[in-house]
Amino acid sequence: IDLKGEVIEGALKPSVDTSTHLYIYQHRDDVNGVVHTHSNYASSFAALGRPIPVYLTAMADEFGGPIPVGDYAQIGTEAIGKEIIRSIGDSPAILMKNHGVFTIGSSARAAVKAAVMVEDIAKTVFLALLQGTPDEIPVQEVRRAHKAYKEKYGQKEAS
Repeated sequence: IDLKGEVIEGALKPSVDTSTHLYIYQHRDDVNGVVHTHSNYASSFAALGRPIPVYLTAMADEFGGPIPVGDYAQIGTEAIGKEIIRSIGDSPAILMKNHGVFTIGSSARAAVKAAVMVEDIAKTVFLALLQGTPDEIPVQEVRRAHKAYKEKYGQKEAS
């Protein structure tokens, strides 16, 4: 489909979530990839309407803050997209209450990476919460770690 929702290739009907994806693309120029999952551990937090705090350095590095929760929104309409735009902030991921996970990125690859990381983090946090309440990483340390990760870690693409 194109950005107006018109089928340009193939014979199958687009997903019921098409309007959500289109709304995000139309309202976030920096987004070129959107992923939607119902992954088990992250969706358990969504079912509770519970954000995932920054308990892990991997989360500080990659996300730079907690994974927020958006309010429940009707499936199959722009309502989910509107709530994502309203609630996601600078995060590449959001849990939609009573629904599941949406991630965004500058590319499809970045959105997929965020979706995989959300589930991995959610699983670890879920398991940690079974044993007690982890300490959140202080906001200033989260900011420092996120900045360092973005500036120093990983490989730069070859020119």
